[in-house]
Amino acid sequence: MENIQATPTHLPAAGLAGLRENWKTDIVSGFLVFLLALPLSLGIAKASGFPAAMGVLSAMIGGLFVSLFKVSALTIKGPAAGLITVCSAAILEMGGGAPDGWKLAAAVIVVMALIQIVFGFLKLGDLSDFFPSAAVHGMLAAIGIIIIAKQIPVLLGDDPSLYKGEGPIELIMDIPRFVLHAHWHIALVGILGLVILFVLPALKVNMLKKVPAPMIVLLLAIPLALFFHFRETEPPYSLVTIGDFWGNVTFNADFSPIGTLVFWKYVLMFLFVNSLESLLTVKAVDDLDPYKRSSDYNGDLIAIGAGNALSGLLGGLPMISEVVRSSANTGFGARTKWSNFFHGFFLLLAMLLMIPLIEMIPNSALAAMLIFAGYRLAAPKEFWHTYQIGKEQLAIFILTVVVTLVEDLLLGVAAGILLKLVLHLIHGASLRSLFKAHYAIEAHTGYTLIRIKEAAIFSNLLGYKKMLGGLARQERVVVDFAEARLVDHSFLAFITHFAREYQQEGGSFEIQGLEAHRALSDHPLAVRKKV
Repeated sequence: MENIQATPTHLPAAGLAGLRENWKTDIVSGFLVFLLALPLSLGIAKASGFPAAMGVLSAMIGGLFVSLFKVSALTIKGPAAGLITVCSAAILEMGGGAPDGWKLAAAVIVVMALIQIVFGFLKLGDLSDFFPSAAVHGMLAAIGIIIIAKQIPVLLGDDPSLYKGEGPIELIMDIPRFVLHAHWHIALVGILGLVILFVLPALKVNMLKKVPAPMIVLLLAIPLALFFHFRETEPPYSLVTIGDFWGNVTFNADFSPIGTLVFWKYVLMFLFVNSLESLLTVKAVDDLDPYKRSSDYNGDLIAIGAGNALSGLLGGLPMISEVVRSSANTGFGARTKWSNFFHGFFLLLAMLLMIPLIEMIPNSALAAMLIFAGYRLAAPKEFWHTYQIGKEQLAIFILTVVVTLVEDLLLGVAAGILLKLVLHLIHGASLRSLFKAHYAIEAHTGYTLIRIKEAAIFSNLLGYKKMLGGLARQERVVVDFAEARLVDHSFLAFITHFAREYQQEGGSFEIQGLEAHRALSDHPLAVRKKV
């Protein structure tokens, strides 16, 4: 087994005691995350088809309200780039381009949120383990490509009404047209923003690392907008519009289409993407936590549902545990969930004191930030990393990307899951083992032996997870794969993480029998097929 890294001996206190103990570090981290969250929240809202200020409202609720629940210690709650495509599609399909179409999407978010809360109480947060990582990352890569395609014309200052109904493939094909119709003063701001976002992380300047790159983009973009007289010479869509923010914070959700199929279609899409991406982020941030605390996924799902319900009622966007802000929060030295609260508090102050300044931000600068966010989701290294795990993983990944781009998210993920099941059957899994865990538990003197039989794969992982979760801690457990025909990447990733947690709690967890299998690649978590 791998060595377990040492963790700090003193765990930060929870609740109000944690606030008293850690407020100095958490308020600094919360402020730095606020600098990152403000422009991203504005940009995500604009790209989603919501008023820009509603993105800040959602992030504000994610900080001030959701942090009061039993949530993951270091995650930041707010609107996410991964939901842009679902939001914009819902507004277009239900609202037909009407100015208030976002209010219909807000109602969908409320219903989705209520289902999330129920799922949390039913302890269904573990269902996220059912979805294979190749399909999930393929979905996120497709979302990244869609974000980039939608933001290129905004970056270049083109009129957004000219391409409102176009899909991602059409938008990519129309890039030459966007270049021909570009407003180059606007485009200059966006292109400089892209250069900063891509180049700054590569520079080894400690002082610059302390300021989030999106804030540096704004510090350049606002003076340029003033220098080029955007408000006087460029089209109205070139700058952010907030308007009467506090006058618009009211019950905005419009439930009139609740009886239609399209309404419930988007309830399912929001529920799937929102819950899955949020839970995956919680798991990722748990790995980054220097104190190695394990989050309550179901408690976090309830909290996210409560926040989404309030946000949707008021016309805000759906929120998740957002990965970029959460990882930044960890890097800034946050210790408790109060950093999330403080980030929401600073957003509240911004809406009270800084609206005139915010309305000087060029939308092309926000487009640059979103293109960078989309690139992070669909970067070439994501394709390469998937290929290193195995060629079959890359096939699942690419199929999910292509079907998502051509059709939609649900069909894309479904296609990825179906292909993975077919590949498992080809590699020796039996039909009866696809969805049922087969194992035997033997009690021996001094240890418990678990013999894995048939197949250990993503689609029967929940059965294994339930069994392993019932094991007594601080004992010796040996898991033997010698009789398993097939062990897939999702299962190996899970069992490796579980072994680490089990050992941290004082037990001994050993894995054996994989030497009887052939790995489909050199990756340590590659699919293993019995010889």
